[in-house]
Amino acid sequence: MTSTLNADPAELAKFSELAHRWWDLDGEFRPLHQINPLRLDWINSLSPLKGQRVLDVGCGGGILADAMARSGAQVMGIDLAAKPLRVAQLHALEAQTPNVEYRDVSAEALALQQPGSFGVVTCMEMLEHVPDPASVVRACAALVKPGGWVFFSTLNRNPKSFLLAIVGAEYVLNMLPRGTHEYAKMIRPSELASYCRGAELNLRHTRGMAYNPLTRRYWMNADTSVNYLFATQKPADAAL
Repeated sequence: MTSTLNADPAELAKFSELAHRWWDLDGEFRPLHQINPLRLDWINSLSPLKGQRVLDVGCGGGILADAMARSGAQVMGIDLAAKPLRVAQLHALEAQTPNVEYRDVSAEALALQQPGSFGVVTCMEMLEHVPDPASVVRACAALVKPGGWVFFSTLNRNPKSFLLAIVGAEYVLNMLPRGTHEYAKMIRPSELASYCRGAELNLRHTRGMAYNPLTRRYWMNADTSVNYLFATQKPADAAL
């Protein structure tokens, strides 16, 4: 791994160690399985996936990529953690998921290879795990076609988010493995909005994600104080 690669070896190792659990619906990645239909429906409502070429940046074991392919998209999932990628590939074979491929490549490298190639780019629960999130945002902007959509989701950085997403989710409720998130790497909406402006992506919609630990139910709302999602769009007249 080169020193210029926008990845944290410790983060890659953390998710690689859990790779075999990725498709266990009752395992460490259960929250991702539970919120996946919400994310998928939101993306599909803003930019219908059927027939589109879609890129999922930081795809991990392929939960979202697989669902988008089953919604009729031609999907490429990319990640730098080799073990989760192999899990994603194996799941696609076993589930006979059509029109999905996975590659071990960074967003920045792919942006140089295939600029303006995708109608939709998704980057979910990934920005808070890389050293330079603004670089990933710029790469996503380069990869999407003019007029195309880029979707981000990440965690806000504030005391409430620390209590709910780290203390609550990782240490009290054991919903996530301890150490999944680092407070200093969380990203305020204002910061992500600034990254998007710098990449010439127009912010169109924001949504929050809420969770009730008693009912174990997730839903989307307008509260971006903890988990939040951005829907951004590249100007239709943008130059490639």
